[in-house]
Formats: sequence, structure tokens, C-alpha cells
Amino acid sequence: MFPTEPPAAAMLPALDRRSLLKGGLLGAGALSAPLSAQFSGQRGFTHGVASGEPGADRVLLWTRYAAGQDTPLRWRVMEGDANRRVVAEGQATASPTRDFCCRAQVSGLEPGRWYYYRFTAPDGTESDEGRTRTLPAGPTSRFRMAVFSCSNMGFGWFNAYAHAADANEFDCALHLGDYFYEYGPGTYDNPDFAARQPDPAREIVALADYRARYAQYRSDPDLRRLHQVYPMISGWDDHESANDSWKGGAQNHQPETEGPWDVRKAAAMRAYREWMPVSDEPWTAYEIGDLATLFRLETRLEARSEQFDYASILSGKATPETASAALAAFRDGVYADPAREMLGARQQAWLAEGLMRSVREGKPWQVLVQQVLMGKLATAPRLAENLPSDMAERTRRYVEAGAMASRSELPLNLDAWDGYPAARERVLRAALEADANLVSLAGDTHNAWAFDLAQDGARVGVEFGGQSVTSPGLENYVTYVPTAELERETVAFNPELQWMDASHRGYMAVELTPGSATSEYRLMGARQRGSGVVGTRRMTALAGQKRLQPV
Repeated sequence: MFPTEPPAAAMLPALDRRSLLKGGLLGAGALSAPLSAQFSGQRGFTHGVASGEPGADRVLLWTRYAAGQDTPLRWRVMEGDANRRVVAEGQATASPTRDFCCRAQVSGLEPGRWYYYRFTAPDGTESDEGRTRTLPAGPTSRFRMAVFSCSNMGFGWFNAYAHAADANEFDCALHLGDYFYEYGPGTYDNPDFAARQPDPAREIVALADYRARYAQYRSDPDLRRLHQVYPMISGWDDHESANDSWKGGAQNHQPETEGPWDVRKAAAMRAYREWMPVSDEPWTAYEIGDLATLFRLETRLEARSEQFDYASILSGKATPETASAALAAFRDGVYADPAREMLGARQQAWLAEGLMRSVREGKPWQVLVQQVLMGKLATAPRLAENLPSDMAERTRRYVEAGAMASRSELPLNLDAWDGYPAARERVLRAALEADANLVSLAGDTHNAWAFDLAQDGARVGVEFGGQSVTSPGLENYVTYVPTAELERETVAFNPELQWMDASHRGYMAVELTPGSATSEYRLMGARQRGSGVVGTRRMTALAGQKRLQPV
């Protein structure tokens, strides 16, 4: 990691703020104490409701009910109109073995429909009322998604979540990872932003720690409401376990003091599957009628090879000549090793077959719901010229190493697909062989990007890389040039990159139609709670063109 028009009103039931926010979570009092303290020691329903894993006839429901023992909960799913006719019901168990989190798989629903749902405890108390939606089947003229990533509570308010919930114009939400951050206080947060410091007040390592951090984040009223009004498709990135994680370790995991990586990884995965409205499948596909297939990928913990590191490559290289020679040897050697993986053989084969199937079925779009940028991105060497004498040494080394890598035809970010060129080529070749119209959705970098994707000179598709909800971007580190110049030089130097924004937080409003795929980047601030959209940028690809439209 680096340091439009809404749907027709008939499709969306009205948002009743009283029924959907039972308990007054939008009141000022909800923010007067540490967020997790609101629920510390509380019994009964504690963290609202959520839904996910939507299909044409099914959805997964979630709630949390704290008690001293296993507790059977009744759930009901009701039609999304004023009558609230019950269309499905059943029972699920909130158990202390799963931190009292409860999931219920509902089937037999109608496609492309809104539903309400609620859980009821044995004593008659009820959860908040949630709203969810099934995926469409058959002819589908439009599908809209609110796309998020990188939500570090220590850097601001979750205004992006609040805006998307209030917009009431999406079929579902997507979260591309870094749903929370694992660090303790003072490591990767803003010391001036004391109202949003991590709890527990240490780096999380054990299962109890991960559970507590989810409890803190899920106590945020804006995130809680987002879950309450949309089904969410989500997958982890690295911070749900530890920074720059891979299958065998992580940059932010030290076995000598934090124990075996496999133990920590298992704890992180378990807590995620307890607290999130997700299945236990590491990767899966979602069919959007005859319009698209969404492929939710896993690029972190199942098969990823260890990241390369420029600091290690350049260690001990005292002159520009020796550094350049080391980078050239790296580029021509292990960098291109075909054995290095992001997806692994099983997931790669599943994806290749799924792309073929989706195209055979006549769907205009094949969408990758994944974590890190696929587009090729390198530092513009001009940004390393005339560096100020008072620049922080760490930043100077970062910028100079990036420029030197660029001169050696190497990328900026070795944690992205750029660090795994053979693995990326396997995905893009599979898309070419299927004649797919590929759309990659990515997060991770905290800034906004729009790329054309190509392989062997052939167009493959486009990538919409979303800005963070709160986490700081390049503008916080590359402060020695104006942000507009940083953006201009970066776009000019990278042929695949068509646009970027390096100064805003927010989210993407992604819309698919039979003729186009569009991302509206909704640019926001995060330092003041309630900050709205300050600007937008729309980037569009036409079906069959496999490139972004000129802007």
C-alpha cells in the first residue's frame, strides 16, 4: 500500500429514518463517548443489522445478540412496501463461540426486489429493521453500486458511507477492503483527531482484539446505517489482517513478538466472517441478470506470494550506478518469475472459466471486484527533480527510489498487481481469450484513478480505482509540488492512466447499463463530520470498446 439519475422511485422503498435507526444513533449523544463504549457490556441486540451475498433468489442476513449462552433468534423477511407481508422466516443462533454474531441464509425470494427484515429474540425484543435487495434476473437495464475502500477511523469521519446511504439510489454496496486498520494508537492515525482513536489501544493480533476492533467500527452510526439500507458485497484487503499481508506473512507482523502468522491470519479471517455479512467462500461470482457477472476475487491470504521491496533491492547500493544495476537485475530476473502468484491456480482457473461462461451467455460486462490496482503505474521522474533541501529524508528516499525504478521500467507500487506482472498477464490473457469486456474495481491506494487496461498491445478493458473513505493519499506525502502538478505529471507519464485525483476522499458510484460502464467519483472531505460532495468526475467505457471515452 502507498503510504447521475436515481432509479425509478417504484424500485426503491422509502427510507424511514425512525424505523431504520431505532435507538437514535444519529443523535449527538451517540458521538460523545468512544464508539465501542456505547455497547460495552450491553446485552441483547448491539450492532444493528446487515445483509450481503445477494443472489436472484437469496440473501444473507446478519445481526449480533449478546447473551450468556446460545440464543435462538427468529428472523422474518417482509415485502418492501407498506404492507410488510412476511415472505420468509426462520431461526438462527447467536452463539458466544461466534462472538454472538448471527447469520441467516434466506432463499426463495423474488429477483430484483427490495425486502425488509428483522430479528426477534426469545423475550420479544427486536433488532433494528433492515432493508435489502436481491439481484436481478433476465433483462436488466441498469445496476448501480456504491463502492468503498480504506476506512481508517483515525483519519476522519465516514461521510462517504453517510452520503451513499442518504442518496438512496444504489442496488448494493461494495467494499473492496481495508474496512478497518489493525494498528494501535500513534502508528497510522492523526494525533490531532483524538475523537477517533483505535480501540483496543494497541495493535490487534489475537482473535479477541480483531473482534473488538470490528465492534468499534460497527458502532459508527454512518457505517451501521449503510449496512442497514443496502446489501453489501465485500472482501478483505490487507489491514483486516496486517499491512501488506500475503499467504505466509505480512510487513506488519513480527513472529518473534506477535506469534505465528498462521494463528494471527486464522484469527483475522474468523473475525471477518463473524462480523461481516459474508459467506465462508474466499471467492465467488454474482450474476446481474443478463447485464454482468461480478467476480469477487481474493488477492491477499490464500495464494499471494511475498511482495518485493525496493528498500531491500537497493540496500547497500551507495552509488546511482550500483542502484541502477541492481534494479535492472531485479527487472530481468525474479520480478518476472511466472511462479509468483496473486490468485493461485484454482482461483485463476475458476476466473478464466467464469469469464468464458459470462461472455457465452451474452453479458456485456465482466467485473472484477478486487482489492489492488491492475493498471500500470510508475513515478514520473520529473517529480524527483529539484527536491527541496528541507524535505524529510524518508520522503526524499521514497521519491528518488520511485524515479529510479521508473527509469529502469519498473512500477511505483510492488504491493499492487504491478508487483506481480506474470500473475496479471494470466488474468488479462484470460479476459482476451474470452473476449470479455473487463471492468476492474480496485481500492487500496487512497486516491482515485481511471485506467485503460491492455495486454500485448490489445485492449482488455478499464479500471476504476476508488479513493478512500478517510485514509490519507499521495497529497499528504508528496507535498513539495502542487497537487495539480502531481496529477498532471503522473497522468502524462503513464500511458494507461487516463485520470486521477490525489486530494479527496469519498466513494465511487458505479453504474452498468447494456451500453456503458460508468464511475462517478464523488469527491469529499473527511475531517468534518457531515461534509458533503465537493465535486464529481465521471469516467465511462462503452460496451465493446474496452477503453475509456476521451475526456
